[in-house]
Amino acid sequence: MSTTSTHPAATQVGVGIDPRGPQFAATLTSLVLVAVLLLAPSPLGVALLAAQAAVFAVGATRGVQHTPHSWLFRTLVRPRLGAPAELEDPAPPRFAQAVGLGFAVVGLVGFLAGVDVVGLVAVGFALVAALLNAVFRFCLGCEMYLLIRRAAGGRAAKAL
Repeated sequence: MSTTSTHPAATQVGVGIDPRGPQFAATLTSLVLVAVLLLAPSPLGVALLAAQAAVFAVGATRGVQHTPHSWLFRTLVRPRLGAPAELEDPAPPRFAQAVGLGFAVVGLVGFLAGVDVVGLVAVGFALVAALLNAVFRFCLGCEMYLLIRRAAGGRAAKAL
């Protein structure tokens, strides 16, 4: 079940993304975040979280199709799969990357400030969101994006 609706522009060649890519990325992200929880607050755990924050930052600023996870999907996984039934609008997954970045930054600040419980809780929230996408293809950040867009659109329509 895809939670991000296919945007009309996403059906044009080269505009949309394969919806299986973000799910693959969420699987890799989940593995990294589990390792962070197991290793934190050690320097290795913090370094892994910093690396994941960097991946989130690339996804949030340049788009999910520019992340290392996407490169792995395009290079190793996508050639072994059939074409997707439809392409997905990249905006909701990009927003989800920004949400993930927020949790990763809070986690890093918590660990670096010696408030490990803040770091662990932030990483735990990010892990839950990543697992929802990895296992059920339910992108929590994407759903947040769609709700915000609907709410903003509803206000704009009422103003007219």
